[in-house]
Amino acid sequence: MSRTQDCLAVSGDGESWYLTNASPDLRTQLLATPELAPAAGSRESPVRGVVFTSAELDHTLGLLTLREAGGLDVYATATVHKALRSGFPIETTIGSYTQLREHHLAPGTPVELEGGLRVTLTVLSSKRPRYAGTAPSGEWVSACRFDSGPGTRAFVYAPGLAAWTDEFATVIDGADVVALDGTFLTEEEMGPGRPASGMGHLAITEALPFLAGHPGPRYLFTHLNNTNPLVLPDAHEASALAEVNAAVAFDGQLLEL
Repeated sequence: MSRTQDCLAVSGDGESWYLTNASPDLRTQLLATPELAPAAGSRESPVRGVVFTSAELDHTLGLLTLREAGGLDVYATATVHKALRSGFPIETTIGSYTQLREHHLAPGTPVELEGGLRVTLTVLSSKRPRYAGTAPSGEWVSACRFDSGPGTRAFVYAPGLAAWTDEFATVIDGADVVALDGTFLTEEEMGPGRPASGMGHLAITEALPFLAGHPGPRYLFTHLNNTNPLVLPDAHEASALAEVNAAVAFDGQLLEL
């Protein structure tokens, strides 16, 4: 079954939208999402900026699609920003077409966005993208928690989860929906010598016991690899997900919290 690559749009008021990652097929996703279209008779996009969970190419190449924006706010850790300026020369590509406003996100510190929304990052791993070469370890892969303030409804987005830690369990505490790394169904899905954990992903079958131990949120698996049998809508493996209030996210899915 064909799926577009992983990308999320969030809004606190339905008017100001922020992309979380920008996949290579972002144009297709934008055209399929009426909420992200300019108002009639206007060229102004409701997309105000992009929040990155990592610097991986499948999360960043879509920035090129946004080069005609009047201006763009880019939110990420200092480590990811540095990679985008060097390994992925954002300033000499997109920066030649539009104004990029760089915002550094410190893990654990909430940052206010337009529309009554705020985002808080939590670092998940130090797995850097291949193009970063010998760049030092750092805050490479993060989860995002979106809410409107303490005690409000919350959504957590973690498309790159290497291991379930006590810190991550704290991040999802009180969340209404958690979009979770579903890259691989099993640890050995890619064959001998290529375990899911070695590629920075917690396999779904390894994650299910943790979900059972942390009831409350609705869990949605995202970022599925094409080897994952759960990309098929009638996969029998989906029955195990339902037992822990989980499912596979689908293209164009709209969540209202």
